[in-house]
Amino acid sequence: MPTPLVVSEVAKSFTMHLRDGIRLPVVSNVTFALSAGECAVLGGPSGIGKSSILKMLYGNYSVDAGQVLVTHDGRTVDLASADPREVLTIRRDVIGYVSQFLRTVPRVAAVDVVAEPLLSQGIEQSEARRRAEKLLDQLNLPEKLWSLPPATFSGGEQQRVNIARGFITSHPVLLLDEPTASLDAANRAVVVELIRSKKATGTALLGIFHDSDVRDEVADRIIDVSTFRATLDAA
Repeated sequence: MPTPLVVSEVAKSFTMHLRDGIRLPVVSNVTFALSAGECAVLGGPSGIGKSSILKMLYGNYSVDAGQVLVTHDGRTVDLASADPREVLTIRRDVIGYVSQFLRTVPRVAAVDVVAEPLLSQGIEQSEARRRAEKLLDQLNLPEKLWSLPPATFSGGEQQRVNIARGFITSHPVLLLDEPTASLDAANRAVVVELIRSKKATGTALLGIFHDSDVRDEVADRIIDVSTFRATLDAA
C-alpha cells in the first residue's frame, strides 16, 4: 500500500527569548508513516505536542531534526528542509490542512474562500464554485450565507467553511486539527462521512479529535504522542 507521508526521527523545541533563551523541548524521535486510505489519529493528553506535530508536517513550524518525506512530481521531498517556495507548492498539491480556526481575506465571499484551493490548482472558476456550493450545502450552511464574508459568521459556521475549504481538493494527505470542535451533532456526522469518503478515494488522513465519539468512528489506529515526549535532557 502506498505511503504518501513518512515522518522520521523528528524533534521540536521552542526557545523562550523573553526568558533568557531557555529551550523548551516539545517532542523528539517522532516516527511513523501514513498509508493511503487510512485515518490515523494523534492521541495523548492536552499539551503533549499533537498540534505541534501537525504544524511541522504542514511546514508552519520548523523542525529541529529529522525528516518529513512526501512524494511530489514523482520524487521524494523532505518537507523539513525544503525551501519556502517548494513548501507552498507541496501545500497546493500534496498536503491539505484543516486548522482549528478559519483565516481568510476580509470581504471575500464564503463560496470563494472554499473554491480558492481549486482555483490555485487550475480548476475553472465555475466548476470550482459548483464544487464549493455542493460542500457548503452538504455541511448545512444556509445558501443565504454563501455570498457573505465568513468573518460575519458564528464560530460553528466559520468552521464549516473551513472544513469545506480543506476537503474540496484531492490532496494525497489531509491533516485535521480538531475539525469538529465547534460543530453540532448533525454536522459532526457530516464530517465523519466526508472523512470516510476521503479514505475510500485513497487519501491518507492524520487528525486530532478530542471528541471521542468522532475519534472512534474514523480512527484506523491511534498514534500515542506521549511516546514522543521530549525531556530537558534530550533538548
